[in-house]
Amino acid sequence: MGEATARPLRADAERSVRVILEAAERVLAADPGASLEQVAAAAGVARTTVHRRFASRQALVEALASSAARRLADAVDDGRPDTAPPLVAMHRITANVLQVKGAWAFALEQAAEPSGEAADLQREVDRRCVTVLERARDEGLIDAAADLDWVRRVYYALLGETLRGDPAGDPDVLAARVVDTLLRGAGPRP
Repeated sequence: MGEATARPLRADAERSVRVILEAAERVLAADPGASLEQVAAAAGVARTTVHRRFASRQALVEALASSAARRLADAVDDGRPDTAPPLVAMHRITANVLQVKGAWAFALEQAAEPSGEAADLQREVDRRCVTVLERARDEGLIDAAADLDWVRRVYYALLGETLRGDPAGDPDVLAARVVDTLLRGAGPRP
């Protein structure tokens, strides 16, 4: 991948990569067929700068997917899935994930190479999600007989529908809606 090298990038090179990746997200979300030249223009850098950091358009997309997956993993970790009370962790993780998914939708929709960093990070996010769901089940928030893989997939679907329906909404309000729907459904409240 073009983003990571054997030695750490200098601070100015890291900023350059960050600016390019942010521009790539905006440009490719609007036009998935956009060229590296269009990304360079949006980033305000020379085309050669993009080519120096990313050997090809595919390398840029892979770096973009990995960067977004890292942001997603960090968003989950910030919710303290192993230590925060399960309901608190679920809410915080959901609000964080909605923000990341809203900002990095194109990158997160890219199919990750099965042996690549983005796929590894997604598997870790899935594992952390199940950890929170297990803790929620242990607290009686989820039925003891529930299939947690199914619950995870329903949770992901709720996240996706939330972003499609209200992408600019307040993340805390949307998170409360997602968690409430996941745990209590849409039936009448007693």
